[in-house]
Amino acid sequence: MRIGLVIDATCDLPRKFIDDNQITIMPITIRIDDQTFVDVHDPVATENYYLGEVGKRGHAAETAPLSVDEVRELFLGRLVLDYDAVFCLTVTSTRSPIFANATQASFAILSSYRPIRQAAGNNSPFMMRVVDSKSLFAGQGIGAIEATRLIAADTGPGQIRERLSELAEHTRSFMLPRDLHYLRARARKKGDRSVGLLSATLGTALDIKPILECFRGETRPVAKARGFEQGAEMLFGHAVAAVKRGLLVPAMCVSYGGDLAELEALPGHAGLVEACTEADVTLYQSGMSITGMVNVGTGAVALGYAAAGDEGKF
Repeated sequence: MRIGLVIDATCDLPRKFIDDNQITIMPITIRIDDQTFVDVHDPVATENYYLGEVGKRGHAAETAPLSVDEVRELFLGRLVLDYDAVFCLTVTSTRSPIFANATQASFAILSSYRPIRQAAGNNSPFMMRVVDSKSLFAGQGIGAIEATRLIAADTGPGQIRERLSELAEHTRSFMLPRDLHYLRARARKKGDRSVGLLSATLGTALDIKPILECFRGETRPVAKARGFEQGAEMLFGHAVAAVKRGLLVPAMCVSYGGDLAELEALPGHAGLVEACTEADVTLYQSGMSITGMVNVGTGAVALGYAAAGDEGKF
């Protein structure tokens, strides 16, 4: 059985991994003033975004994920011919309409694919499953990594769906922003009251940076640090402790809204690399998607992994 994987553009993974595993990306269109970006994890476009002046105005961006009709066209135009089953792994449904759009589109896809496949000489059924990752950014990458492993091992669709649903309940995604004023401006643009003016002003004045966690679709602050570098050291230290306790998937995803050389120079990063190497955990590092940078600002760090049990505190 030919099984394919689809992710949306908010999922942070190295471009080489995406290409090597033939993962399809559902693009997100971003409009900032008179400029338009189509986020498909293109490294050149991503670099142009964080190096350019436009990234500073990203908080005012309008973003447009694929509509129900566009998802349907993507599948009926290509994927129902290329594969016999496709898993569509989306950003948490609490923060984006992508899961809802893909789910609604799946009804039309599953009722319309037969003539298309038959015209290509294929009378076998087609299966599509939409899975809510309940995570964000680097956290989404964990489910995608496990899905590619299961597909390569010829695992059945039922087992893959069960495993991805299980991981969604145990995946933790963290984010460390650089600029709280940007984060507040973006939250206000989206009607999200999670970052207030007072906290943003005090945080900037005192150089206090929050560490935010997304777990099971809910986002909350879990720690705060005096300065970005201390925050990075705390976040990487927390990840090291998780690696030592044991992960459900031997993978750690980290993304950064800038040059990866800056990420690797942050305090605590070398310790994370060492811990992953010792535990035979693969560390996947990538540039943050343009969509991610639009929502949290350039220069932010995101990190994700899957682990069972009590995570402990920072």
